[in-house]
Amino acid sequence: MQLLHRGDDGPAVAEIRNTLAALGLLPANGRTGPAVFDEAVEQAVRVFQQQRGLITDGVVGPATYRALTDARWRLGDRSLAYLVSKPISGDDVFALQERLLELGYDAGRPDGIFGRETEQALRSFQRDYGLNPDGICGPGTLRALRQLAPKVRGGRPVFLREQEKVRRAGPRLRGKRIVIDPGHGGADRGACIGDVCEADLTWDLARRLEGRMVATGMEALITRGPNACPPDADRAAFANEAGADMFLSLHIDANPSPLAEGVASFHFGTGNGTTSTVGEALAGLLQREIVARTGLKDCHIHPKTWDVLRLTRMPAVRMEIGYLTNDRDRARLLDPAFRDVVAEGLLVAVKRLYLLGKDDQPTGTFTFDDLLRHELARAEGA
Repeated sequence: MQLLHRGDDGPAVAEIRNTLAALGLLPANGRTGPAVFDEAVEQAVRVFQQQRGLITDGVVGPATYRALTDARWRLGDRSLAYLVSKPISGDDVFALQERLLELGYDAGRPDGIFGRETEQALRSFQRDYGLNPDGICGPGTLRALRQLAPKVRGGRPVFLREQEKVRRAGPRLRGKRIVIDPGHGGADRGACIGDVCEADLTWDLARRLEGRMVATGMEALITRGPNACPPDADRAAFANEAGADMFLSLHIDANPSPLAEGVASFHFGTGNGTTSTVGEALAGLLQREIVARTGLKDCHIHPKTWDVLRLTRMPAVRMEIGYLTNDRDRARLLDPAFRDVVAEGLLVAVKRLYLLGKDDQPTGTFTFDDLLRHELARAEGA
């Protein structure tokens, strides 16, 4: 879709203004004439983006437009059902998923998309409550959902299951499947400074990480080739279809200010309490390991609702490793030895997740050789 930003006008802007007004973020436009994307709209968009875990740039692109469209719906506004060709999405679907999870039904990760898992959970609820198990959330089902008290308090069962899966997986890396997602690719070069482009650096880093993971016995899959750039939703679908244990997306940042620098990690989270606990833990381990090994500025971890985090069914993290627009970060990223250090740090952080604090070492001190010895010792002791 066309990006909408300050200075634009027309029907699309009118739609954005009406949605923001309905959400209480913008006064209703009582003026006649074309709707204008003015400073007030930009600020309202920024507030909305911050609330939704999106990049707060004040520009309405595909992700922000989708979130605005979803935000129009409240549970009960329409009947909800599983449509294979075009799944229903919206805040009403998210509310339904949250309600089913609270009642003890496995609707999968609450992502606001009415998929197969949501339908199966709804059918199970309808059967248990003596309703017609048609998988459609209509008035009768909605009444029943509102009458029952939650069975689960103080936690999100889908994310508790993620934690239990990691615990049961054991400390060894062998046999675990990870999807590595090098950002951008093909015609989309990402951030570029001269002939240095993000897509090339993330591809190189992904291959270095892949090699180290394969050496430990892991199965490492890469979402794209050097000349391809699948949409984020397709990258998430690839990981889901592969049955991955983990998803790691690699990016390098850019900023109009040459002073911007450092590394940041992002996990799935809406900012209202819905957070992938394992994803958050993994993001923290990755962040600390890279900061300790490289000395890059710590820009911390953050919850986001980007598609590669929202649509994946396993713990997922996206990392922004340095800024190409910062001279110091760029010089280090261009050094193959530095990229080796980053790849080793990423692998060690993954290992730490599965160690669950047992037989661990201080951050930044666990080497690749240590890791291989640990894997061998575990194999011999099995």
